[in-house]
Amino acid sequence: MRIDLTGRTAFVSGSTQGIGRAIAAGLARAGASTVINGRSEGSVDEALRALRTELPAARLHGVAADVATAEGARAVTEAHPGVDILVNNLGIFEARPALEIDDAEWRRYFEVNVLSGVRLARAYLPGMVDRGWGRVQFIASDSAVAIPAEMVHYGMSKTALLAVSRGFAKAVAGTGVTVNTVLAGPTRTGGVEDFVADMVGDDLPWDERQRRFMAEHRPNSLLQRLIEPEEIANMVVYLGSDQASATTGGALRVDGGYVDAILP
Repeated sequence: MRIDLTGRTAFVSGSTQGIGRAIAAGLARAGASTVINGRSEGSVDEALRALRTELPAARLHGVAADVATAEGARAVTEAHPGVDILVNNLGIFEARPALEIDDAEWRRYFEVNVLSGVRLARAYLPGMVDRGWGRVQFIASDSAVAIPAEMVHYGMSKTALLAVSRGFAKAVAGTGVTVNTVLAGPTRTGGVEDFVADMVGDDLPWDERQRRFMAEHRPNSLLQRLIEPEEIANMVVYLGSDQASATTGGALRVDGGYVDAILP
């Protein structure tokens, strides 16, 4: 299958590193004019330099804005009003005992992981509907349906994205616009490598740390390894294409078989 996104404009929130950066690279490689986003000019510029070296023919742009705030989301939509493919990737996570999570932290996770995507979808969906074509995706997690005991607040926010995505898909039914959620499994990023070290210790070689983490903390994984960010990006690129025109309102798993259920 050859996916050609030439002529489309894509925006990926939180795309200066990790899964977001891999998604942005995948969309740009497929031909989309792709907007990189981070909170600081420095992180955006650094990501753009690296991606332009990797993909010299790609059409890449950047916007520094904290889309977890209304002001940041407004800055993005004013700078790039004509987005065809919106990928709400921005998210935070941290292990913390459930009884030690205070009200402010619950609110912060909801603001960053949920409302950031809600605001952008609300802003971009009307234009997509008017044009009769659009793709909105929310990057969730296996934690949405298999709530981790060490990150209940994170799991809550990802569960919320399933409802948000399904609701927006219903709101644009029959318009040529699709809305989906991607359930990413345990994925190897810089933040996850630090998380693995916190969970199993950092006194072992990486391969052994990964093996122990999967065996002790993610034993349900059928892949039995961390997923690479590019493997998540492959699903996102497909969902952003014409080929995925009949896929909407869905929660599509790229979780390495971690969730022990036929349906999410």
